[in-house]
Amino acid sequence: MRIGYYAHHHGSGHCRQADKLAALLPEPVRAQFTVFTSVSAADYSFSNISEAQVVRLAPEDERADDVLKGRAGQYWQPESLHYSPVGSRDIQARSYQLIQALDARQIDLMIIDVSVEIAMLCRTISMPYLYVRLTGVRDDTPHVEAFKGALAMLAPYPRALEAIDTPAWMPKKSLYLDFISTVPNTELTRSEFLTLLNNLTDDATPYREGAPIITVIKGYGGHQAIDACLPTLRELLPDAFIISLGPIDDDMRHLVDIATQVKDVRPFIIHSDTLLMACGLNSIAQVYYEQTPIIVQPDARPHDEQVATANSLIAQGRALSWDDFCKTMQNNNGQLPTPTATLQTVPDLDTSAAALMHSFGDYDDTKAWFYEWLLPKLELRPER
Repeated sequence: MRIGYYAHHHGSGHCRQADKLAALLPEPVRAQFTVFTSVSAADYSFSNISEAQVVRLAPEDERADDVLKGRAGQYWQPESLHYSPVGSRDIQARSYQLIQALDARQIDLMIIDVSVEIAMLCRTISMPYLYVRLTGVRDDTPHVEAFKGALAMLAPYPRALEAIDTPAWMPKKSLYLDFISTVPNTELTRSEFLTLLNNLTDDATPYREGAPIITVIKGYGGHQAIDACLPTLRELLPDAFIISLGPIDDDMRHLVDIATQVKDVRPFIIHSDTLLMACGLNSIAQVYYEQTPIIVQPDARPHDEQVATANSLIAQGRALSWDDFCKTMQNNNGQLPTPTATLQTVPDLDTSAAALMHSFGDYDDTKAWFYEWLLPKLELRPER
């Protein structure tokens, strides 16, 4: 089967997820895998597929010459779509790009991560699709219709992180992929890690022996909520060695000892005393099964997706909220809180995701794949 993957342009997480899934594909299926995205090559370069396998779509931002803006209000906005400007030459161009490439590349099945508009376009042209269902409150009409139109939903997180108020039918039509791991990283000893810290050049100050190490991890989909915590973090822990990984506002750099960007965050996760981070799924996937205590401060996202993830982590005892951390620090006379809970059994992380991706190599026909491989794994059945 030839698989297409639509990766949303917000941040780099959707492209990164496509990249991780591509690594699980068998050859020659991987060679026929196509990613559709409006993220530029400068903003994300794929590791597991060639640039020739990426269709860089036209943007979908509103234009001054649109006849109607993307959200034109009641009586002008279809309830099945989140965003649908009228007369947008860019959206006309990207839709044509997509349909033309689907035909030229003979795509059998799309994975949509994420866009209800692309989902509706695929359903309209009779292109089968799987829809990536993220965490959060997604019971609005556009999401529900996109979910209904899918052959199944893919949940790229453990079932334990499913929100308690998720409508019952959605998990029944979902495959839970758990967290998808990346290529194994190099393990550093504590001594090697401290040497790494002292060799960093970006805003680096030497590590002070005995100082607790607090690593602040931020992504590229937004970091303002985390940056806003830094003054209080420094006030609560004046002697801590604070490391900022990812983007940081210039007026916040003086509050940290190191501000840098690295390709491999695992040594920082393993050797820090505490982590402060948002709740993007790619970030949480890297820390969920580790021992390091986590403080979560979710970034603002549509449908409260990071809030839902944070609440699940807190309910499991795997993380403290930022507010609870601050209260604990004040009550403990500045002592770091005791470690948060960790899961006792680390699953074989790629089992579900690898099984899905390998199944595409076992079938040439989408209908046979759907009825023989996918449908037996779901708890809902279509009418026949």
